[in-house]
Amino acid sequence: MSGPSPFATWWSTYALATGVVSVGLDSAGYDVLSRTALVPACAAWLAAAAGLVQRARGGWRTETPAALTAVTATAVLGTGFSVAGRQPLAEALLALAMLLWALLLTAEAEGRRGTVFLRCVATQGLAVLGATLAAADTAAWLAHAALVLFWLGLALYGFALFRFQPRQVEEGRGDHWLAAGALAVSALAGAELLSADSARLYLWNEENADVLRTTTVTLLVLALIACVALLLAELFWPRHHYDVRRWATVFAAVVTATAALAVAAALDVPWLDTAGEVLLWIAVAAWLGCTAWAITSARAGTPRSRVRSRARR
Repeated sequence: MSGPSPFATWWSTYALATGVVSVGLDSAGYDVLSRTALVPACAAWLAAAAGLVQRARGGWRTETPAALTAVTATAVLGTGFSVAGRQPLAEALLALAMLLWALLLTAEAEGRRGTVFLRCVATQGLAVLGATLAAADTAAWLAHAALVLFWLGLALYGFALFRFQPRQVEEGRGDHWLAAGALAVSALAGAELLSADSARLYLWNEENADVLRTTTVTLLVLALIACVALLLAELFWPRHHYDVRRWATVFAAVVTATAALAVAAALDVPWLDTAGEVLLWIAVAAWLGCTAWAITSARAGTPRSRVRSRARR
């Protein structure tokens, strides 16, 4: 194989971003809109899965970025189905995502672009789904497993940050926003772990809960700071051409808003809930804009972007 499939990459990133839109809308109380967004997310996930299965017959290694994105999308869709009350389907998606995650976790990531954060994103996606199912099924063991994934995801973020090339902030085509998105999905996982606790489960003692609260709030603050910094970088070094990696930017925006809503609910902070909803609608506008941009570029016959990083020249 010569390289990753643009087809699978596009559909997996679209499924991920749209799935998080669905989860975010549910967190804000827009149930009908959430279920509506879940439909194209599922369709995109199926298309990505078909593309990956076809391409992966010769080996998974060249498909690692798209496949890890698909793992996260699987976990996000599972979360969407869980909050919709479809627990058996959510559990099946968790099992599938865990299997793919285990197969891909040790695969080598190419270059030093934003895709180096995908291991963290995928791991925290599993933590989010695990914590959500733990609360729905009253399963303490699942919450504790999700907590292990949460801390593992933070360790993977540290490794990715060490590998990430800072000049991608200037040269990246959108995937550099995963540096912020990984922080935000980590904050979302922490918030879901806090929300999963109850008098019936009694998951965390006071000391552990304090550590988890402090870590979650810190992650959210860092994610917001990273988003602001990357937005300023976009103003200094604008990217005028559509690229499939721009969906990572949409993902980062939506998951940051969703994390803010989840933290607000977990810690009972009304003003943060309002701020999170404002951020959510801004992110939904970005999602709609990127969708329109992709359609316009496809109709104009824009050549597919190369997946290789400029940093490897």
